[in-house]
Amino acid sequence: MHKYSIGQLVYFEGAMQYDAARGQYKIVRLVPIERDNRVVYRIKNAAEAFERTAEEYQLKTGLG
Repeated sequence: MHKYSIGQLVYFEGAMQYDAARGQYKIVRLVPIERDNRVVYRIKNAAEAFERTAEEYQLKTGLG
């Protein structure tokens, strides 16, 4: 089950292996949960022209 909903603003922690910008993103899509049980989202930052994929553990509400 997804913790966040479409349209919600979240703080993205970033991914160590990628040069992903940390900061505020909007949830744009909930990715269906598959057998590996990873909870995944499509997120979008207003300053970027593309969406990112993020796992739930990488997201927080607020700035802290």
